[in-house]
Amino acid sequence: MRKLIASTFTSLDGVMQAPGGPAEDPSGEFTLGGWLFGFAFADTGMDLSASGFDGKDRELILGRKTYEIFEAYWPYQPEDNPIAKTLNAAKKHVASRTLKSLQWNNSSILGDDIVSAITMLKAQPGYDLQIIGSGNLIQTLHAEALIDEYNIWTYPVVLGRGKRLFENGARPCALRLVAYKVSTTGVVMSTYVPAGDIQLGSLG
Repeated sequence: MRKLIASTFTSLDGVMQAPGGPAEDPSGEFTLGGWLFGFAFADTGMDLSASGFDGKDRELILGRKTYEIFEAYWPYQPEDNPIAKTLNAAKKHVASRTLKSLQWNNSSILGDDIVSAITMLKAQPGYDLQIIGSGNLIQTLHAEALIDEYNIWTYPVVLGRGKRLFENGARPCALRLVAYKVSTTGVVMSTYVPAGDIQLGSLG
């Protein structure tokens, strides 16, 4: 069975809404879009292998909003851009109940039952499956214990509002840190895998 890997950027307080720009997702009167602007890839020592943008063969799973943001940008970047090359060539599965057609090459719409569709994809032979961004989708699949690995880039900013990676009511679970790296500007790139139930007790 192939792995399902979730990769996302979050603030120190867990917000993942609109990291790349104000227009990405202003819903809920969110005015802090573009909060990772001060942490340019070129000068922070970031390791693309933690993000899924490392050129490895993977199939992508994207939520509707993330797909629309990517589709409007990456196909029009220079061919020698390694991230664009990876994303444009990858097979892309889109979780949406409203989109009827997709313009980005190698893209297809998953069925209405997203959980069943992704469960079937995991059982098929092929490359590992990579979710990028797509907060609502991550929360849905986390609730069903379908995610095998979490790649989380935590930026040293506190936003105080916005959509969070794990909202109130998320499925409780323990995670085990298996790799990490810290960039020169303090971005922490962490890789976690599920580690069963939370061990509860009393320290008193």
